[in-house]
Order: sequence, then structure tokens, then C-alpha cells
Amino acid sequence: MHPPRSAFGSPHRGAAAVARQNRLQGASGSLRPWAAVRKRAQAWWHSRLPRTDTLTLTQRNVYILPSRPGWMLAFTLLLLLVASINYQLNLGYLLTFLLAGCALVGMHVCHGNLRGVTLHLGTPNPVHAGQAVALDIRLASERKSPRFGLGLGVVDQDVRGQPLAWTDVPAQGSAQVQVAWPALARGLHALPPLTVLTLYPLGTFKVWTVWRPASQVLVYPAVESNAPPLPGGEPLAGHQGSARVQSTGEFDGVRAYRRGDPIRAVVWKKAAQTFAAGRDDLVSRDALSTQRQQLWLDHAQCGLVDVEARLSRLTAWVIMADQLGMDYGLRLPGRELPPDQGVSHRSRCLEALALC
Repeated sequence: MHPPRSAFGSPHRGAAAVARQNRLQGASGSLRPWAAVRKRAQAWWHSRLPRTDTLTLTQRNVYILPSRPGWMLAFTLLLLLVASINYQLNLGYLLTFLLAGCALVGMHVCHGNLRGVTLHLGTPNPVHAGQAVALDIRLASERKSPRFGLGLGVVDQDVRGQPLAWTDVPAQGSAQVQVAWPALARGLHALPPLTVLTLYPLGTFKVWTVWRPASQVLVYPAVESNAPPLPGGEPLAGHQGSARVQSTGEFDGVRAYRRGDPIRAVVWKKAAQTFAAGRDDLVSRDALSTQRQQLWLDHAQCGLVDVEARLSRLTAWVIMADQLGMDYGLRLPGRELPPDQGVSHRSRCLEALALC
């Protein structure tokens, strides 16, 4: 009875492939504990750093180590030194110590290129979930000579592949750099640790620092794509609701445009229809009609089961109502924001949705 054939061909090949795969899995499994230990050590080290939005780099918070090319240069110098001793080569001694002296000078210049820089972080603007948070960082220097090749980025295992933002700082001047950080979930988040490094001038040494900003960023819920129209308005007490909300999300109580009406009261969709028909008539919202109803964006009336989907729909409605210049209120579990309009009211509503 023949043994069963594997997907790799003969049974001997199949056994060899399985053994090779087991060895690879064993090797990767043996590396996982070291990665976990490294991550814990990094988190412990970062937790000991103070949080600040302004950091001046000194000898106490700037670190230096040879880079990969630097280790290769050190190995090459060792070979040159051994060969020079073995063969009694005076020119070999000269070349070895000349290269070693250049490396030492490069180490001093590289450390001084970063030491003395002051980092300032601007307040990050709120974003929606799934968007990148833009961190505006200003690098200032009081030295009379410029600084070259400064790279900034985020210290995070999940975004290690993100490229650094490189810049030069002029003498006694400043430079502005923007670093992106992907925010995936809504809420109020602390900013991740940032790193600033340089390899200038030779690339044989890496000088870097780790910076923990104190600012936090507010992440709004994601905006629902193709959101349904705004819900119907609720009639005020003692009024019959004569104004309605159409499928376009606007009240149908309109009147002819009068001089002095605010721009936000003009119904531009209806104006576009009249322009297409060859007329130039403008219409405005009837304040007396619209004031008989209030537009409430209710968490319990979204028509969705998932909580995040409800918040995304409410976010889309808040933006839609704000763009139409309408008064709207927001009802959330345990919180209610009365009807209002404007940028500040929109910010309060989006903040309530983010922290819900």
C-alpha cells in the first residue's frame, strides 16, 4: 500500500516541506516572546518620559548609537588594523587612523546637529474616524549654523512603515514639519510618542530622541456615506406643524427673496432650478413657518441597530443640517443639546457624538 501523495509531489518532498515549515514556525514562535519583551520594555521606558508640548533637546534626552553603516565601518577598520599590524604597513596605519578620526569627528557633529533644538507642537485639530491626524511641529534653533537632515515620525509598532518627515533648520530660525498619525477609533486620544533623529553628516551614527506630547486629539465618528435625508421636524407646543422637511432635507416653507435676507436663508437648490428654467427668482426660508417646528436628531430614531452606525448617521445629519443653515438639536442617551446653529453648536454636537 503506497503512502498518500502530498500537494508538494512525492511523499519525501512532502515530508521535507512540512519539516521546513515546522522549523520556520518554530523560529517565528521563538521570536514572539522577544518581541513582547521588547514592546514591554519600550512601553516602560516611554512611561517614564514626561509629557510636554515643548521640548528642548539636551545631553540628557538625546541618545546616540552607531548605525548599520557605522558598525560596518568599525568592522572594516578592525580588518585594516589587523592587516597593518600583520604586514607592518605604515600606510595602512595611516589610512586606519585617518578613517577612525573622521568617524569620531562625524560622531561629534552628528550629536551636535540635534542637541539644542527646541520642539513645539501645535494643538491638533479634530478629525473623523479613519482620517489621519496632522501634527504640526515647529523646530527652532538659536545656533548660528544651520542644522541638516532632521527626521520626525511616530514611535509605534503599528506604523513603523510610515516614512519620516525630513527637514533642515536654518541658522537662528525655525522650520515647520507636519507628521501624520492614523486615528482609527472615535473618542479623546492621547498622542503617541514621537521621535526626532538625524544621521548627518556621514550616516555612521544615529542620534535620536523620544518625545511624549501632552496634547490630546478628539476623533469624531466617521461620516456615513450616502446618508438618508434629515428627519422630519417636531412641532412646537401650541403650534400646528405646517412646515415639513422634504426628502431633500429642507423645510418647504419658503417665500420670495427680500433685500436684506441673510445669505444662509436663501434656498440655493430652488434657485438653481429657477435658473435652469430661465428665471432668476430667488426664494428664502419663511422664518415664521420654520419656527413652528424644531429639528431634532435623535439617537433612538436613527433606524439602525449598531451603535457606531447610529453615531455615523447622526454625524452626517449634523454636518448636513449645518450646511443648510438650520436650527437643530441633538438627543443622545443621557444628554440633550437644545436646537441652535453655527460653528460652535456643530462642534459641541460632534464632540458629544465622539464622547458618547
